[in-house]
Amino acid sequence: MPQTADDMDAGAVRTWCSLALDALGRERAAIDAINVYPVADGDTGTNLYLTVESAAAAVEAVFAAHETGASVPALADAVRAMAHGALIGARGNSGTILSQLLRGMAEVLADGHDADHLRLALTRAASAARQAVAHPVEGTVLTVATAAAEAAGRTAGDPRPQAVAKAAYEGACTALDATPGQLAVLGRAGVVDAGGRGLVTVLGALVEAVCGEAPARGIRVISGIAPVAGADCTVAVEHDGPAFEVIYLLEAADDAVDRLRTRLDGLGDSLVVVGGDGLWNVHVHVDDAGAAVEAGVEAGRPYRIRITHFGADRVHPHRSEPAQRGVVVVVPGDGLSGLCTEAGATTVLARPGEPPASGELVDAIRRAHAREVVLLPNDADLRHTAAAAAEQARAEGIRVALIPTRAAVQGIAALAVHEPDRSFDEDVVAMTAAAGATRYGELTVAERQSWTMAGICQAGDILGLIDGDVAVIGEDVPRTARAVIDRMLAAGGELVTLVLGEDVTDALADALEEHVREGYLAVDTVVYRGGGQGAALLIGVE
Repeated sequence: MPQTADDMDAGAVRTWCSLALDALGRERAAIDAINVYPVADGDTGTNLYLTVESAAAAVEAVFAAHETGASVPALADAVRAMAHGALIGARGNSGTILSQLLRGMAEVLADGHDADHLRLALTRAASAARQAVAHPVEGTVLTVATAAAEAAGRTAGDPRPQAVAKAAYEGACTALDATPGQLAVLGRAGVVDAGGRGLVTVLGALVEAVCGEAPARGIRVISGIAPVAGADCTVAVEHDGPAFEVIYLLEAADDAVDRLRTRLDGLGDSLVVVGGDGLWNVHVHVDDAGAAVEAGVEAGRPYRIRITHFGADRVHPHRSEPAQRGVVVVVPGDGLSGLCTEAGATTVLARPGEPPASGELVDAIRRAHAREVVLLPNDADLRHTAAAAAEQARAEGIRVALIPTRAAVQGIAALAVHEPDRSFDEDVVAMTAAAGATRYGELTVAERQSWTMAGICQAGDILGLIDGDVAVIGEDVPRTARAVIDRMLAAGGELVTLVLGEDVTDALADALEEHVREGYLAVDTVVYRGGGQGAALLIGVE
């Protein structure tokens, strides 16, 4: 359970960002599915996730900078990092507006952290977001943000930030329920506003961060639409507006941005310009993408330019013909990286404590240079990140299949049966079956005393995990490894895969191979060097 915060301190901001990212990961597909305004392109949930991911990463960087010292980050540093991260990572109309909401809150919370400042922060956020949108429309995330601020304002006199956060969340939920009656396209589709639902999710995370528990009221889904895993369940609403979405970061002075707003407003619609202090995020829908970019050049220095053709592939520079199929694998060590590269995969290195962000996964999918890509995240905690990356790559015209592998040994098993010459669907089914048939174990060192499924462990104990749960607590690696292997093979198996950490000797690997050979007839063993993978030993049983 998150730690309760009497005030909005830096720790609460960090927790808020983390909880919001997790919540948006869970809600991403459902929010994408109800995305009908301003364009029914089914990416609102993904864009919000990517925006908050960037905000959370920026906050984590601030905390990382303080790890070597005795001090903790100041609230002002945390909220400014959150706002800056959201600004530079904002995606789409919804993500751009959310970044301005967070910026508005940061401007107030940087000066104070009590209930009064939280109330004012929510008000400033709603006002800033409306000012950033060229033509505000009711029944959207702007309406939900305003309702949240007004509800928070009605708690005036209450000194508890918890009461403010809860009131804002309840006000946002009520406003979200009303959006189909305010915006005709929502009413016809029978859905609430997707951006508004995303904001409710973010505010629910705020409640959990400051109160220590999630809000009792859940999001009410008024339509019968429910996302189906792997299916295109976006509400079908024909797009009859401008052909392109143009987004870029812009370094420019305030007066130049005022002129830019006027020019872009004449070129298209859905114009949102957020930021300040010389750095801006520009979002607009236009028919002439070149003119929108040229307007940015006249105003200052545009970069990170993204141009999306609605209903078609994202615009790319000319490049050579891509291969038919590729595989992207997240690996925990240099040894496995070399192994997977030799097998023809594109690898992403996940260092201990440094999981890859969705942007790194998207870059790897692009580097695979293939029309079809199989993505193997090899970590249960990467499921939301990988799903967001896959969705972003699909928007660029790449066919991506995400196989939810939870460990490196499952990825190895999937890669071993990969055959690019057969059909994509058949290949994905075979790889999924191989991964699913592989149980995974891990040996690691306990960092502190704690309760586990196998009892109480002490700092320095060797923990043997099976399928993510502690199954064995031992005093040394050899005996613990044998115990884990025995438990895993008790349910049967044909192949044991051992991935050795840096400190595991070849002699131990030989001893474990002999243990399997002597105790289990017809069970083969294969050994790989994993390098700096964090764990002493990874074990797979197929």
